[in-house]
Formats: sequence, structure tokens, C-alpha cells
Amino acid sequence: MTGWTVRRGGAADAVALARIFWRAVHEGAAPRYDAAQRAAWLPAPPAPAAFADRLAPQAVVVADGRDDPIGFMTLGPSGHLDPAYVLPEWRGTGLADALLAVLLNHAATAGLTRLTTRASDMARPFFARHGWQVVAPAPRIRAGVVLPATDMAFDLPPARPADGMSQTGALDFSPHALNQSL
Repeated sequence: MTGWTVRRGGAADAVALARIFWRAVHEGAAPRYDAAQRAAWLPAPPAPAAFADRLAPQAVVVADGRDDPIGFMTLGPSGHLDPAYVLPEWRGTGLADALLAVLLNHAATAGLTRLTTRASDMARPFFARHGWQVVAPAPRIRAGVVLPATDMAFDLPPARPADGMSQTGALDFSPHALNQSL
């Protein structure tokens, strides 16, 4: 599959992004997490208002398919990437690569030197392929169920302004800038 556009996300996307999160955990993570683990990870669909609050302090990048969001990634001001999900049918299409490229450009021009994430077993190979390093195993216990995860980090090279980025490090979501950065 191909054919998406990338844009800045916001509170108006909360319903669609919560749906992506739910499907990614309950359908997309099925190859590596059993039903009990998926239920412990996300026992109910996120409430849109609470999800919007969670995303509010972060840079949110959304990929739209024909009419609706199909994936998203976020980056907090300290450089922590979470959450990051794409719909199961869009896995393996390069969509997550495109979202990550935009966030890496944003992080570099914002002056961040190190990014972190807590990667699920599904996401760990993706991040490793992009040069992220394992910091430590980081399993979590929710509702008495172990959820395997790994803390990972990525060291950014020194920032250089490039096409698609403002001099202040803000994300530039104009069509020209996105075409240049993807």
C-alpha cells in the first residue's frame, strides 16, 4: 500500500488516534502478545478527551490515508517518543519510516541530542533498524500480566537546519516541506 500524507496532529484527531491505538494493540500486536497481554496493555478503548490530554504536550505527526488517519507518532519535549502506532494493514508499507523521519528532523532542529522510547516487542525491530540502541529490558506488569518491552535510545547528530524545518526547530507541515523531508 502507498498513498498517504503527513501532517501535524492535534486535539481534533483524538478519536481517530485512539482508534488506531486500540486496533494496533488488539489486532496488530497479536503476533507477539497473547490475548491476556493485549487486554492488560489496553483493557478498553482510550477515552478521546483523556487521549487528547495525553497528546497535548507532544509534537504529534499524523499520516492520513484517503480520508482518515492511518498512523501517528509523538515526541515529547524531553525527547521521549510515545505513543507511536499505525493501523495493522499499514504495517510494512514505509508509513512508520516516514513518520519517524519527520520526528527525527523535528528533534534535531529543536536541539535534542538523545531520544528515548519504551518499545514493545512489535516495535523493537523497527527502532533497531533505524539505529536505536537497546538500553535495558523494561517489562511492565499490568493486571498481574507481564508485558515485555525494551527501553531504547537514539543519539542525534548535531542539528543543522534543513528543508522542511524552521530556524526555531518547529515542525513545518507545508506540503513543500513534507515532500522534502520524506
